[in-house]
Amino acid sequence: MNDARFPDGPRLLTPPAEPVRSFTEPDAAVDYLTQLYEAARNFLSESFHEALRHGAPEGRVRAYYPEIRLVMTSHAPIDSRLSFGHVTHPGEYATTVTRPDLFENYLKQQIGLIQRNHGVPVWVGPSSMPMPLHFAMAGQAVPHDGALTFALRDVFDVPDLMTTNDDIVNGTAPSGGAMPLAPFSAQRIDYSLARLAHYTATDAEHFQNHVLFTNYQFYVEEFEAFARAALAEAGNGYTGFVGPGNAEITHPEAELLHPAKLPQMPSYHLKRADGAGITLVNIGVGPSNAKTATDHIAVLRPHAWLMVGHCAGLRNSQRLGDYVLAHGYLREDHVLDDDLPVWVPIPPLAEIQIALETAVAQVTKLEGYELKRIMRTGTVATIDNRNWELRDPTGPVQRLSQSRAIGLDMESATIAANGFRFRVPYGTLLCVSDKPLHGELKLPGMASDFYRTQVARHLEIGIRAMELIRDMPLERIHSRKLRSFEETAFL
Repeated sequence: MNDARFPDGPRLLTPPAEPVRSFTEPDAAVDYLTQLYEAARNFLSESFHEALRHGAPEGRVRAYYPEIRLVMTSHAPIDSRLSFGHVTHPGEYATTVTRPDLFENYLKQQIGLIQRNHGVPVWVGPSSMPMPLHFAMAGQAVPHDGALTFALRDVFDVPDLMTTNDDIVNGTAPSGGAMPLAPFSAQRIDYSLARLAHYTATDAEHFQNHVLFTNYQFYVEEFEAFARAALAEAGNGYTGFVGPGNAEITHPEAELLHPAKLPQMPSYHLKRADGAGITLVNIGVGPSNAKTATDHIAVLRPHAWLMVGHCAGLRNSQRLGDYVLAHGYLREDHVLDDDLPVWVPIPPLAEIQIALETAVAQVTKLEGYELKRIMRTGTVATIDNRNWELRDPTGPVQRLSQSRAIGLDMESATIAANGFRFRVPYGTLLCVSDKPLHGELKLPGMASDFYRTQVARHLEIGIRAMELIRDMPLERIHSRKLRSFEETAFL
């Protein structure tokens, strides 16, 4: 254990100093990141347990996240087709790293792209960002101050909200120092990993690269049925199914144990060994839940997320059970107004749109002009008032007409807008479950019949779309439309 003294501060207790090293091989760079991270985390954990046994140490205990640093000196142009994996101009770039075990494949891929596109080494070493004790002790209980014989924050670093923010993805990061190499700092990622475990009751390592969001429990039941059928089928790559509480089955007839109380947003994961399976999250109703879920899942850098839920059909020509493929959004959810102003357009992504339309055609066996009988493409309105129908029609109804909206829900625009903000490919395919402007309200008898006949097919379409997306090259999915003129090199 090393220590240092500061003129105006306490004795600082840190793990043994490690050198900054240069790497040209991604595997070796990630191995060293893992070594540094585990040394820091173990040091904090052991120091905390020692403090519980013997009282506060004579100094402040601190360990640092590892970091990746890149120095570019050339203006040489890169392939203009690339949307990530490169930097745009000379300078110094850096990012702190957490959980290299969880992000191993991602880190190797991103470092490899940098070296392939620029031919320069990356530098790996300790950063200057302290690792909060709570994140180092992830999965272990950390007593609150009142249960300890010393003030926790006097001895250990705790999460710092001043440095846990979305400044990088929002484009508001302060200038000066190294430019960001990745969209999230280590502490921001650790914060979301902890929130994910809380809200979904599954650990981050179970989440797959393709995420479906829904707003009804009926979809969960159909997803489990699909997962069991997939596990029974040989050669499709699926290896297990995980539910809340991290319960996992690998055989289609096995019992899936559920916790006594479900979390706020239960998640279910049909897994593949390469992480290219499908995750379904039941976010419930409302834009706040939609934002919360996507805020935290975004740090896992999924390859796509889609909303497959129910909506109100706004056109007389629509029927219950018809599909709505969103190509634009009327954003009246308000939860993202401070992060992504409503004047920012949320463009449709061609690759996602084509995958969704193709999936509808494959599952329904309808093509071309016949597909128009059951699906409309247009604007989806997302609102934060579930009882919008009771308002004066000169308000929301007039805006719905002016926007040419064809469907209304409470989640889709939020999920799409956060996908745009976090550079995660997004899409929406909704199913019409009521038509309030035409007197067809969502009533118990109608709902039961509708759910029984439509949910299974709708979910099958969403899964099929994800399978089509999975077969596309990564650089095609992550469209340049999602990237700004000042972007991080890492996806």
